[in-house]
Amino acid sequence: MNKHGYCLHAAIARQVLDAIARGENSIEISVDLNLSRNTFALCGDALVLDEGNRLGMEELRQIANKENRIFSLEDGRLDVLEVRGEGYYKLAPTDQAPLLEISGVKMHISKGINPFESAGKMAAQVVRKGFRVLDTCSGLGYAASAALKLGASEVISVEKSATVMELRKKNPWSQRIFGAHIQLVHADIEDYIRELATGSFDAVIHDPPRFSLAGELYGEQFYREIYRVLKRRGALFHYTGNPQLLKRGASFMDNAAKRLKTAGFTKVIKVPELMGITAYK
Repeated sequence: MNKHGYCLHAAIARQVLDAIARGENSIEISVDLNLSRNTFALCGDALVLDEGNRLGMEELRQIANKENRIFSLEDGRLDVLEVRGEGYYKLAPTDQAPLLEISGVKMHISKGINPFESAGKMAAQVVRKGFRVLDTCSGLGYAASAALKLGASEVISVEKSATVMELRKKNPWSQRIFGAHIQLVHADIEDYIRELATGSFDAVIHDPPRFSLAGELYGEQFYREIYRVLKRRGALFHYTGNPQLLKRGASFMDNAAKRLKTAGFTKVIKVPELMGITAYK
């Protein structure tokens, strides 16, 4: 069995139900959210994943009826990858890597691109082989994974939410961060960054929650901390989100760029296709 269990969603469950209805005795599907495909037995009215994990008709219908949910099957136990508490956290399926939603708000670029790919493009703006990288708001760890793939020598990956850190343990696309050359830190980056040494990173990837949820992470004071921890000629990629126009005519992205310059960054370049900014020390 996969070490993180099997992951299924409504579209997969419907494929299995249709195959059972046709009387087929096997089916090729993905049970790791599109990372791979394997063939599994259909025995009677059940999908058999391994000796201890099977899904009967009732469970398959349960999955099929829950759109935009991901189910995890592990040790015979079927759970939805969601947590309800101070907010509603869930993993939502896409055609490739799942995205994180918090209280209905998508935490990734999702229109026209899958979230793993968009995080990779963000990382590629600033990460080079041998770089030491700070990933300020790690989420599912997609940017940190991309930094490692790009050859980073070390990634310090900071995430504030214990709930998110638990959800990503079940996400097949997050598994690369549980390995060598990465330090996973559970902390509020606004406080944690003050403990980091001056000039200790070659690159910073800053992909904070939207402004309404974490406005302090878009402020000049925090930008000054990012500037401080970067080495000379170090680079920042800052995802700002959709640059909607404000009343005065300047976009949110333009205002963030001005604050970055005030914080000390010299070369500040807007990257509209990634809804962000690169800035250099």
